[in-house]
Parts: sequence; structure tokens; C-alpha cells
Amino acid sequence: MPKMKTGKGAKKRFKVTGTGKLLRRHGMRSHNLEKKSSKRRRGFRKLDGVAESDAKSVKKLLRGG
Repeated sequence: MPKMKTGKGAKKRFKVTGTGKLLRRHGMRSHNLEKKSSKRRRGFRKLDGVAESDAKSVKKLLRGG
């Protein structure tokens, strides 16, 4: 049986920390930025954790299974 392939879209969007937590970038940061406050735009720069309910499916995509 062939090896399972990694989800390439997931590979580009998520990062796994040393402890196994998943990190993601924020949405809503690509356009209409003049409406959003500076504080809000700065917050988009930081990575955020993946919700616990989604973590299982993201890990599955990343490990190729």
C-alpha cells in the first residue's frame, strides 16, 4: 500500500509547535484594512491556536492519514 500524502494546503496554513499544539494565521486581514483599528490590525500579526474541535482533523491532514 502506498504512503499517505500530507495535505499540502494544510501544510502551508498550519504550524506545529514543539509541544504538539497547532497554530494558524488570522483571517480578515487582506482588505478593507482602513476600517479596522490599528489595535485590531496589530492583533492579526500574531499566530492563534487552532480550536480543539478542529485540531483532530488538521492533525490528520498534516500527518497524511
